Amino acid sequence: MKRTLSAIFATFASAGVALAGDSKQVIDTMVEADQSLCDLFDRATFYSDKENPFIQKFAMTGRLQADAAFFSGGDEDFDSLNWRRARNGFKATVLDQFIIHSEVDFDLVDQSPVYRRITDANVTWAPSDAFELTFGKLGTKFTLDGRTSSKEILRPERNVLSENLWFPVNYFTGVAAKGEIDKWMYSIGYFSADAANEFSEFDAGSFGAATIGYDFGEALGLDKALIAADLVITDLNADSDTIGTRLHDQIGSINAILEKGPWGVRADISAGSGHGSSQSEVFGLAITPYYSISEKVQLVASYNYVGSSGANGVRLDRYENRTVSGRVDEIHEFFAGVNYYICGHKLKWQNGVEYTTATDVANDGGAYDGWGFTSAVRISW
Repeated sequence: MKRTLSAIFATFASAGVALAGDSKQVIDTMVEADQSLCDLFDRATFYSDKENPFIQKFAMTGRLQADAAFFSGGDEDFDSLNWRRARNGFKATVLDQFIIHSEVDFDLVDQSPVYRRITDANVTWAPSDAFELTFGKLGTKFTLDGRTSSKEILRPERNVLSENLWFPVNYFTGVAAKGEIDKWMYSIGYFSADAANEFSEFDAGSFGAATIGYDFGEALGLDKALIAADLVITDLNADSDTIGTRLHDQIGSINAILEKGPWGVRADISAGSGHGSSQSEVFGLAITPYYSISEKVQLVASYNYVGSSGANGVRLDRYENRTVSGRVDEIHEFFAGVNYYICGHKLKWQNGVEYTTATDVANDGGAYDGWGFTSAVRISW
C-alpha cells in the first residue's frame, strides 16, 4: 500500500520538476495529457437521457484521497503515508424530480474489515432549485469548512475551528430541506445524534441545524460575496457511547466567501455554548485568503484561532493531535500552501506547511509548539 502511495506522490513530484523547466514541448505534452486524463472522469456517468420518463441519469460517485503528513512539536513526532478517504457509490435521477444517492466508506489502511460505514443513503425530492427535500442518511452542513465537501476544501484538511465545533461524524440519519431563491440560500434539518455505521436511532439524542445566506456580490462589485449564518441546537444524551456530535448545546457561525477575479477570502467566526461540565464554551476564528495564479495553480494561506472558557476545552487539529496525549485551552494555527489543479477539484495535488502553538493551563499533556507538512492527492468522481 505504501509503495502504491509512494508511486502516486513520485508521479506528481516528477510533474512538478517538468513544469519547472523551460521546455515548451514538455509543457504542451503535459497539457494534452491532462486533458486526456480529465476526460476519463466523464466516464463515471454511465447513462444520461433527459427524455427518458423513468431514469434520466445514472453515475458513479466517490472519492479517493491520499496523505503524506509529517508533524513535529508535541511529545513525539508523527509521520504517515496513508489513504485518508476512500468512498464509492452511485447517484441516480429518476422520474424527473427524485435523486437516489448511496455511498460506502472503505478502510484501505487496516482493511479489517475493508468496509467501514455507509455515508450517504438517501432520497431527494427536487421539484425546483428553490426547494429540495432529502431524507435518509446524509451529511450535515455548518461552519464554513464543515459546509464545504472534502472534495473542494482549499487545504488538505479542514481547519482547527471545524475540528472543535463541526462534528467528528458528518453523516447522520435525518431529514433536511434546502434551496436557492434568487441570491438567497437556505437549509434546515433535523437529525439523530447517533454515530451509527448504518442508519441510526435516537439513543444519543438529536439536533437541528439551519443555515441562511445571501450573495451580496453584485451590490459590492464582487464576483461573489456570500454571507451566511449557521445555527445548531442539540438535545444530547452525553452519557451515550454512540454520540457522534461535539458536546455543545448550541453552535453558531457567521461566515463569508468573497471573490473577485483571481483573489478570494473565506472567513468564519463560530462559537459553541458547551454542555454541562463535560465541555466548556468555545470560540473560534478562521480566515483564509487565496490567489489563483492560473487555472492550475492556487496559493492559499490561513490563520485559525480557537479558545475555550476552561481548561482542556480545545482539540488540536488532526495531525498535531497525534503528537500529544491531552487537550488545550487555546490554539493559534498558521497555514500556507499551494494547490495544483490537474482536473479541477476532481484531480488535484495539495501541499501545505503549518505552524501551530497551543497552551495547556492544566499542564496535562496537551501543550504543542511546532511545524507540520502535508502533501495530499485528491481524486473525486
